Amino acid sequence: MNTRKKGIILLWISIFIIFTSLTFFVIGCNSDYLVNNIAKRFALTFLILAILLLVYSIFLLIRFRFSRAFKKTKIIVVSAIVGLYVLGCSSFLFILYGPIDNFRTWLITTAMATMNHQHYCRWFYSDETISKVLGQNYVGNDGMSTDPSLITFDKTTSYANEYEREILEHDEDDLYKIIEFKVNGCDAYLAAIYDASKIRVGVSKYIGVGGQYIYDMAKQQNAILAINGGGFYDPGYNSNGANPLGVTIADGKIITDDAYASNNGGLIGFNLANQLVLMRDATASEAIDAGVRDAVTMGPFLIVNGKMADIKGNGGWGVAARTAIGQRKDGIVLFLVVDSNEFRTKGASIRDLAEIMERYGAINAANLDGGTSSAMVEDGKLINDPINSALEHKTRGIPTIFKVVK
Repeated sequence: MNTRKKGIILLWISIFIIFTSLTFFVIGCNSDYLVNNIAKRFALTFLILAILLLVYSIFLLIRFRFSRAFKKTKIIVVSAIVGLYVLGCSSFLFILYGPIDNFRTWLITTAMATMNHQHYCRWFYSDETISKVLGQNYVGNDGMSTDPSLITFDKTTSYANEYEREILEHDEDDLYKIIEFKVNGCDAYLAAIYDASKIRVGVSKYIGVGGQYIYDMAKQQNAILAINGGGFYDPGYNSNGANPLGVTIADGKIITDDAYASNNGGLIGFNLANQLVLMRDATASEAIDAGVRDAVTMGPFLIVNGKMADIKGNGGWGVAARTAIGQRKDGIVLFLVVDSNEFRTKGASIRDLAEIMERYGAINAANLDGGTSSAMVEDGKLINDPINSALEHKTRGIPTIFKVVK
């Protein structure tokens, strides 16, 4: 190969290797996950070798002039590609570790709020950085549970604002009404259910083995309206919605009774008086003794006894597709589902949910499972647009739902 041509090719290769190695090395220096990983050592080794290769290629180019045989157009095209790669690596590192922390906060709070995707931020950030960001974005725990007597079922006869009008204007025979609006540019659906006695918890017929799609559960259980319910966990990386978190009660029957350690969530359900009940650290038997007939477990609690939670930053749960449930003083129950955008980089924060619930008059409200689980079904059909981690427009199997029956 022509010596001059060889020098140009070696220059391109060395730049490519340098910025690839530098990217991995910088990530390794900022991540506990990669500090002890062999990838960091390899990155450092290749970085040193690439620098030596760069020096050698520059030496060749200084010593000889460019050859006419190596066409100028090829030099321009390949140089542009290498330049774009260098710009891409530099931009990637700037987004991850630069002075603007919006992406860092979004990634850490969103990933750490999930059960199975925390590695997405641990790849790039140390435990110290993660703890610092979470310390600036959280939901304060005041230790309160709901006082059901505050739900009086007294009918509201006047409209205090446009949101009251949206809830209260409906035909007398309507069991529910769905209000559509936008949250951070994403579609949101708020269902006002006018008879809380029609709301039940539904469970997957494969509970403990696998979840079901919400529209299948809704059809099989004769639900005219449904949203996804509580959180769930499964052993291994791939979650199939088999095992609900904490306590699950359906029609007075205890389905699960597991400990749920959370500073700002707990049992979410309805008692025999059709009042929404939020209870921290309650066992299934304690819930039954308190008159709870249907319940799931999740959090955080958004509003308790008319007081919004102490939410710092975005609440520590990032921005994603969300589902929430609440109840007004007049007994009207609110189902809220907010979609994410096509790339799952937008949606609702915990603060957004709390403010929406407060705006529509909820005196008690709580966050339910979110992300790909967030779904609302009417007459057996999805009316929102869930998006999974593969960016497919589909939901996933879940273990529990809140359903409205006739």
